[in-house]
Amino acid sequence: MSIKNDVKTYYGETLKTNADLKTDACCTDEALAPYVKKALSVLSDEVHQKYYGCGLVIPQQLEGANVLDLGSGAGRDVFALSYLVGKTGKVVGVDMTPAQIEVARKNIPYHSEKFGFNNVSFLEGDIEGLDKLDLASNSFDVIVSNCVINLVEDKKKVLTDAYNLLKEGGELYFSDVYTDRRLASELQVDPIIRGECLGGALYWNDFNRFAKASGFSDPRIVSSRELIIGDDEIKSKIAPARFYSVTYRLFKIPELEDACEDFGQAAKYKGTLPSAAKGFLLDNHHLFESGKWESVCGNTYLMLQKSRFAEHFEFVGDFKNHYGIFKGCGMDVPYDGADQAAAGAACC
Repeated sequence: MSIKNDVKTYYGETLKTNADLKTDACCTDEALAPYVKKALSVLSDEVHQKYYGCGLVIPQQLEGANVLDLGSGAGRDVFALSYLVGKTGKVVGVDMTPAQIEVARKNIPYHSEKFGFNNVSFLEGDIEGLDKLDLASNSFDVIVSNCVINLVEDKKKVLTDAYNLLKEGGELYFSDVYTDRRLASELQVDPIIRGECLGGALYWNDFNRFAKASGFSDPRIVSSRELIIGDDEIKSKIAPARFYSVTYRLFKIPELEDACEDFGQAAKYKGTLPSAAKGFLLDNHHLFESGKWESVCGNTYLMLQKSRFAEHFEFVGDFKNHYGIFKGCGMDVPYDGADQAAAGAACC
């Protein structure tokens, strides 16, 4: 309980605005898409000032979607999402800090009047106990989280609960902080290092294990950057560990495999998303140019065909014939003596 209390105190009392943060782990808006910038531009000054997130947590194609924000804080992302899903969608924010929830609820009337509709609600609760909140299983199209999962102890539980709350074909799209090694216990419980989103950072390969064990078989990285630690005291404590802000998307598609398998399939983006007329970015290995057929592995095929993006693509192929691992994914058969350097195809 002491870590939870430290986090509540840090975000509810110690930090007055995002200017009080000691690192840049929780405040990055680089390369925001125009549709995200537009949504953020209409929000109240107060929710901007109380924002302590990291990375980009607003995916495309949200109109009419039901969205859940884990660790919603003062509501910045919830209100931006509210604007994007429109009056036919719904956004629910969950946060355990009473002071932050109070700010969020206070700002509902302002945004309702600004948008012309009210489609948001905020629940005070622990994201390690999503199964205990008034949230229906298989009811959300998208779940987002912004630099919060690293603050909790049982990260696998959060991922498992998120999987259960998503509709089939839905996705968990979130930014968080990761490290290149497992941290010493004294760093994990240091209140400032924890509050700055560093102490609870997962070793990246442990995250992969947790995600797959929770049902998200093929985690995809959308973007990443190494963090700049500007505070000398914090820097000396955490050295030589390196930290990264990473945006992941995890799809709830039971048919996904834990590797990129080749079935001879292809997909073509129609260019029909208003926010991405020239190309659609699925992840950091997949930019689909409008009108161009691309060879894809079975998992990428399913991520497009069984998600809310299906109407924006054309597809060729099925799962009748299997041609082995998708070339270029780093998992060619290691014992067949073939010249692996000859595999020139890009990663699927």
